[in-house]
Amino acid sequence: MDLQPKLQLKQTQQLIMTPRLQQALKLLQLPTLELEMTLKQEILLNPMLELVEENDERQEEEKQEEEKQEEEKQEEEKQTEDPIEEYFDKFDDPDTYYSREEREEKEFYEKTPIYLPHFQEYLLSQLRLTRIDTDMMRIGEYLIGNLDESGYLGCCTVEGIAEDLEVDIEDVEKTLKIIQSFEPPGIGARDLRECLLIQLERKGMEDTLAWILVKDHFAEIEKNRYSQLVRTLKVTTEEMTEARDVIRKLEPKPGYIYATSESRYVIPDLIVERVEDVYLVYLNDKNVPRLQVNRAYRNLLKTGRYSDGDTKAYISEKLNSAKWLIKTIEQRRQTMLKVMNYIVRHQEDFFEKGINFLRPLTLVEVADAIGMHESTVSRVTNSKYVQTPRGVFQLKFFFSSSINTQDGNAIAARSAKQQILDLVQAEDARKPFSDQEIVKKLKEKGIVIARRTVAKYREQLKILPARLRKVM
Repeated sequence: MDLQPKLQLKQTQQLIMTPRLQQALKLLQLPTLELEMTLKQEILLNPMLELVEENDERQEEEKQEEEKQEEEKQEEEKQTEDPIEEYFDKFDDPDTYYSREEREEKEFYEKTPIYLPHFQEYLLSQLRLTRIDTDMMRIGEYLIGNLDESGYLGCCTVEGIAEDLEVDIEDVEKTLKIIQSFEPPGIGARDLRECLLIQLERKGMEDTLAWILVKDHFAEIEKNRYSQLVRTLKVTTEEMTEARDVIRKLEPKPGYIYATSESRYVIPDLIVERVEDVYLVYLNDKNVPRLQVNRAYRNLLKTGRYSDGDTKAYISEKLNSAKWLIKTIEQRRQTMLKVMNYIVRHQEDFFEKGINFLRPLTLVEVADAIGMHESTVSRVTNSKYVQTPRGVFQLKFFFSSSINTQDGNAIAARSAKQQILDLVQAEDARKPFSDQEIVKKLKEKGIVIARRTVAKYREQLKILPARLRKVM
């Protein structure tokens, strides 16, 4: 066999991701708020870009025809440069991108986010206010640093910490006890049982029925065997129910109280409004900068006042970049409207009647309907929100797999989840529905679904099994 290296010519076809095409795809994927910041940055980097002022609008209309002709010539020259048309459709507006002017502009005051400390920082601040010696302070900092997000000391043992720090086990135990007295109650526990006992102790509920249940019968209450405990402990059902309610109100993961981040406000990228019997789609882009090509620099190229080759090449490069950016923004705008208009037409029953009438929909179906690639639709719907008469949703919300019905039609999996949730919320708490009973209930409504699918959807909805939902 001849294994010597050789040179060989081979002709293949492939899509080359040029820098401009990469920029177009990146801008398509950006939410409106990030797009606004990106365009403001581009204005600073490219002197050929400038904001459209109110006084310039009339001048834009007067010179629009002239600019169209120039753009058509340049478009013919660049036709083979980038395959951007494979991702978006063409449009006619050449140099200027206008935001939606029909909507009344309102002054928007953004709330300044308040810094929320991590629970470990909060514990360290409490530790430093405690009167302890230097060695215990070092032990306390080490203990706090090893707490997980739930607030538990689950990753290491007291003996291991004492060995790592070369201190006595008694000192570690004593320091841990101090940390367990900090806020929030239950912090620093080694397991769930100890966490609940700490909280009951802080409430002054030692030796109560709830305390006894957690301390001596934790395995039984984990399995929800309260009926058996009523006979074992010889208490009444009412006493057991009261103790159970006390335990259920305790916080199983105290660290999450301070681990959660601050609220983030969603700014919808699209708006769907109902006008009489028709749903109209708008872009919520009133704050996006309106861009145009700087005329002063364009005139320099036309008049040829500067014959310096480097200067002319620089201005020409920035001019092409500015026009490409403006064109890409408009293509993004048209693509988003096409995708959302199809979603509205396809999911009209949802807008009219609610989530139970959400229809199955895939990216491929939308892509085929509007004549675009599936990856383009995926970028359009990624991290974007729409404001509708039924609330604010992610665009991904409207895409869902299908579940068959007895009449041969199909419903969205999200609709089936909602019906499972409705059944659980309406059930008798003393006799909750099992997964098999939920299957039968859905079958009565014409929905054919397997028991394991119900179990999967129930877990996704964070609904406990029937035996754990049962109330005595």
